[in-house]
Amino acid sequence: MNKAVEVEKVFKSLKHYCESQEFKGWDPYDGLNSKIFKVLPFKYWDLARLAWIQGFKRSPINFRRLLLVPKEHNAKGIGLFLSGYCNLYKLASKGDDRFGTPDEIKMKINELSELLLTMANKDYSGACWGYNFDWQARRLFLFPKNTPTVVATTFCASALFEAYEATGNEQYLNTALSSADFVLNDLNRTPGKKGFILSYSPLKGNDTVYNASLLGAKLLSICYSYRKNEEYRKVSKEIVEAACAGQAEDGSWVYGLLPVQSWIDSFHTGYNLDAIAHYSKNFQDHDYDAYLEKGMDYYLTNFFLEDGTPKYYHNKTYPIDIHCPGQLFVTLNALQSWTKHEELADRVAKWTLEHLFNKKGFFYYQLKEGVSSKIPYMRWSNAFMFNALSVYLLNNTKDGK
Repeated sequence: MNKAVEVEKVFKSLKHYCESQEFKGWDPYDGLNSKIFKVLPFKYWDLARLAWIQGFKRSPINFRRLLLVPKEHNAKGIGLFLSGYCNLYKLASKGDDRFGTPDEIKMKINELSELLLTMANKDYSGACWGYNFDWQARRLFLFPKNTPTVVATTFCASALFEAYEATGNEQYLNTALSSADFVLNDLNRTPGKKGFILSYSPLKGNDTVYNASLLGAKLLSICYSYRKNEEYRKVSKEIVEAACAGQAEDGSWVYGLLPVQSWIDSFHTGYNLDAIAHYSKNFQDHDYDAYLEKGMDYYLTNFFLEDGTPKYYHNKTYPIDIHCPGQLFVTLNALQSWTKHEELADRVAKWTLEHLFNKKGFFYYQLKEGVSSKIPYMRWSNAFMFNALSVYLLNNTKDGK
């Protein structure tokens, strides 16, 4: 069977599954939503919170029903679904009705956009989004439920920009544009060798993560494409300066600057490349093309095996995480490198469909050398692949179909 046909078949199955679940589901990090844990005295102890979350995240057995963790909407997940439907709208507008007519898809875009608007945190300078659970990040800090992050905000605001382009709804545009104020006014800044690194959230802690900082620059660059605010350019350039100054000679980036953040992984590298590519395109600033090229070479060389296996780390394969193949499709699209690396995209798609997809219509979380986690997480696995496969389909459609 032709690869594009296989992807189409799987995507339709995934679409049916996610719609049947009303886009609600579990998450690798939602353990603290357990109604059982909330009545235990251990909830006040950081080590207990961390152990509880990690137990849920690492277990191949899903205890969430037993321990009363509800299925819920996750803002980043809704943003990813919205971006995916906007890609389907582009296909439908070209006469490709495999996934619905333009009017049918536009109805879904409006439904998800309105949901996303209701999920925004209104306690900061501009629109922003967080996660639907408390999150204990190691023993360093606790992010309470709905604490906004630059990562979730960038995915959500980016999707609203796309929804505006599909529907013309000014509320989607204005809400997305206001997220620039969140980035500029509410996030902390840590000086780098050059420029500065944006914090992950307004709370103190997790202040030196490259991909989170760069996603802030990506968001500002998209806002600039609508409102030519030169402050967006100035701040974004300092962010990209810091990230490029932190790039290793071989083209890699560590996840962050804390000693416990020194790993190098696939999909966060893909985030970095995607963000810098958006910066370069939206500001027409090509000062960092050499860093982008070097980073892309490292990414493609170190994170994908010849048979299409998507590695997690640069120096070992397992665990194989669903984010790794999904981000490849998004990164190739952002860097306008799809045609050049189409064979790699096809090999990775084939491997992923064979090893990480369940015929019931969902994608697995991770494969491990031992017992794997095949829990159907909505945000992490299914929303991420919904958007990623919509990008794949968009790039494999010739003349509308």
